Amino acid sequence: MWNRRPVYSTDGGDRRREAREERPAVVPGDGVVRVSREKTGRRGKTVTVVRGLPPGVLDATASELKRHCGTGGTAKDGTVELQGDHREKTAALLRSRGHTVKLAGG
Repeated sequence: MWNRRPVYSTDGGDRRREAREERPAVVPGDGVVRVSREKTGRRGKTVTVVRGLPPGVLDATASELKRHCGTGGTAKDGTVELQGDHREKTAALLRSRGHTVKLAGG
């Protein structure tokens, strides 16, 4: 019934941060670029997320995808996020650039 997790302890101080920290998403290094659609944590807004791109081409690919889809977005934490549902356009462009693409998620 009651949450028994300590919030403050004299041993380690404030423990609320420990409970809030999230683990970064682990991207498998199998050479497959995964394109998914997400809404979680974005107030119901849909975004297209591209994971698995090589770090050296991340920014250039993000810029090219934003231009191709005609939308805003960002490249952060090893992923590209595009505003809106652009999975098919994104997958087609990445395939034409020689990447192995897999549509993941809903």
